[in-house]
Amino acid sequence: MSTRYPQAILVSCEIPWDDQETLLEDCFRQEIRATLAHGFNHLYIFGTAGEGYAVTLSQFQEIVHVFHDETKKDGVFPMVGVIAMSTPQAVERIGFAYDLGIRAFQIALPPWGALNDDEYVRFFRDVCGTFPDAQFIHYNLPRTKRVLLGPDYRRLVEAVPNLAGTKNCRTDICDIVSIATHSPELQHFYGEHGFPIGCLFGECSLLSSFGALFPSKTKEFFHYGVTGQFEQLFRMQADYIRAMDAFLEPTLGRECIDGAYDKMIVRACGIDMPLRLLSPYEGFDEATYVACVRTVQERYPGWLG
Repeated sequence: MSTRYPQAILVSCEIPWDDQETLLEDCFRQEIRATLAHGFNHLYIFGTAGEGYAVTLSQFQEIVHVFHDETKKDGVFPMVGVIAMSTPQAVERIGFAYDLGIRAFQIALPPWGALNDDEYVRFFRDVCGTFPDAQFIHYNLPRTKRVLLGPDYRRLVEAVPNLAGTKNCRTDICDIVSIATHSPELQHFYGEHGFPIGCLFGECSLLSSFGALFPSKTKEFFHYGVTGQFEQLFRMQADYIRAMDAFLEPTLGRECIDGAYDKMIVRACGIDMPLRLLSPYEGFDEATYVACVRTVQERYPGWLG
């Protein structure tokens, strides 16, 4: 069965802020160019790691302008994430990016209250139906108070023709199987933990948290999955998880929001990415960052770059 969105490695671009919480445009452009230079041509902004929950409308517009300017190239597939409290807020932000020329969007359910069965279908119909020639990926995360599974996506496939995929960081095998088997029309982006399981049940894609740090290993990992080389895929997954854990080991004992980890990953790639996040969230300190880099350099030097 043909999926509604192409199979790909999806990589996030994080947002650099100065100490006045103003966009560092040159740094952001450098990051986008470096991501493309690594061979990742499906990239997005404004997931949780990209602080999509935190930006004001004016910040959103400024950043989308820069992102569009750097990605309006043949063979590049930019995606803009929208995290909003309501349908009108989501439509307003999507409309701005749409008018610039963006045609792929990542949306999350409104998080203020858990949506019931009728409400989540209405949300997708109202948002996606406003832009019928655009494609939408559902960012399925627990912070929205309603996690969708296979039967939910079956309803949406039939009700929303331009819902094209999902971004699922699910690690429960039963959840992954449910999502994959109920909605094979959608392109499901799983994280490094879920991707090999998803590959056993049909076409799926990789949501890569460490692609910028481990570019060649990430592409090798993805290749094993899309070509059905499952023995190599699962063997490599074990190594990949160990390499990720090595980088994150110095952060154990302190839990931060997603962007705090991702900004360290971007900075470790040679981008002058500040570690700060928009208020009120805190990033990691310099000593923790140095320890993360040192640990992965010592244990997995061949994985870097």
